[in-house]
Amino acid sequence: MSLHRTWVRIGSYLLAGGTASLMAGVAEAESESATPPWTQVAESGESGSGKTSESSEAGEATSSGESGEADDSEGASEGGEGGEGGEGGTTLSSYSLQSTDPDAFNYDATPALTGYADLVYESYERAEHEAEKLEAAVEALLDSPTEETLAAARAAWINARPAYLQTEAFRFYDGPIDVDPKTGGEGPEGHINAWPLNEAVIDYVEGQPNAGIINDPNTPITAQSIMDLDQAADEADVTTGWHAIEFLLWGQDLSATGPGNRPVSDFIAGQGNNDRRRLYLETVTEMLVHQLGALEEQWEAGEDNYRARFLALPPREAIGRVVNGMAQLAGYEMASERLAVALDSGLQEDEHSCFSDNTNADHIFDLRGIRNVWFGTVGDKQFTGLFDLALSVDPAAAHLVTARLNLAEAAIDDLDRPFDRILASPAGSPARREAEAAVTALTNLADALKAMGAKLGVLVIVGG
Repeated sequence: MSLHRTWVRIGSYLLAGGTASLMAGVAEAESESATPPWTQVAESGESGSGKTSESSEAGEATSSGESGEADDSEGASEGGEGGEGGEGGTTLSSYSLQSTDPDAFNYDATPALTGYADLVYESYERAEHEAEKLEAAVEALLDSPTEETLAAARAAWINARPAYLQTEAFRFYDGPIDVDPKTGGEGPEGHINAWPLNEAVIDYVEGQPNAGIINDPNTPITAQSIMDLDQAADEADVTTGWHAIEFLLWGQDLSATGPGNRPVSDFIAGQGNNDRRRLYLETVTEMLVHQLGALEEQWEAGEDNYRARFLALPPREAIGRVVNGMAQLAGYEMASERLAVALDSGLQEDEHSCFSDNTNADHIFDLRGIRNVWFGTVGDKQFTGLFDLALSVDPAAAHLVTARLNLAEAAIDDLDRPFDRILASPAGSPARREAEAAVTALTNLADALKAMGAKLGVLVIVGG
């Protein structure tokens, strides 16, 4: 999906908007008397832990003596195909803002950057570990297909998702999830979490009993063939990753009130094309585990890998990547691609995890990933988060991010469940109003992160 991007320079800053709400904010900011919404620190109803007294000037994009020019910011370019709506986000040639003040942006980012790298490694390690549990549950299903083993495999998929979702805040820059560190080409994200998914490319669907790779004996089922066919003709022709596994475990979701209900008989060996379905499920699950393990290796300490190159970057180049990952996830991927697009279309297929009806959890744990980066926590592990650095640079702007994060989490938690009930609701219904409020809350969080980025001397762009 290609979205129109509007580039606007406000003062010395180059901004982009990929959704209607962001574009509206840019248009307002362009007017002579308007104050850009991301510069407003104190807002009615916002609160955050340890929030201090805030002035309207505290969150402004520039401070005295700072020109705010981005180093080669005009060199922003599209990332590779991302699988999710076909967008991999925006990659900048430089994230640092220049300043005429020699004392501007004078802070020690080392603890925050080391903490971030440790957090990313721990997060991918957890994601791989949970995927291995899913792999074991799939093996148990294939060894003995029963209602119980199918239910256990479905539960393992649901239980494995949170650990991966919390890694999505590490996207939207040149990290190994989006850019292959060996070739410089497209990273594995589009093969791990691509959606929406055209089910008929993989297996039978209602009205098409012989559809898909599984029912085509002329198509070999190997890791290579599945990868070669992934999104080959269309970005919805997804053959790999979390949602391919989800579809194989649940089948089509034809219910307005519950998930899909694939029969366990689909996995009994020796019947029809079941052996091909069994092999396909086994293969794509193994592929997922391998891909997550490769990402973990890229963030392991003491190796010649992406982590080493990341920590060797000029500090603000690295900080810019961290903040852009958080802001892009909140303000574009979640607010636009995963909420607004689905609300606009009303189609169940535009729901993120439509086969399992797990979409609400997807939203919750994506936001948890942003919180993890901000405060440096994942599970029971504590690292140095970005908040400590932000607090030392501009307390009001830092507390605004916390307040907006809290509000976004509350808005996501208020969404009706399952998510497809929202899509079936009429315009103006309470369920849709709650979802629209969540879009606004996520956009506001991205705006606060952009303002915080300016205080840290980094360019933050939100858009497809």
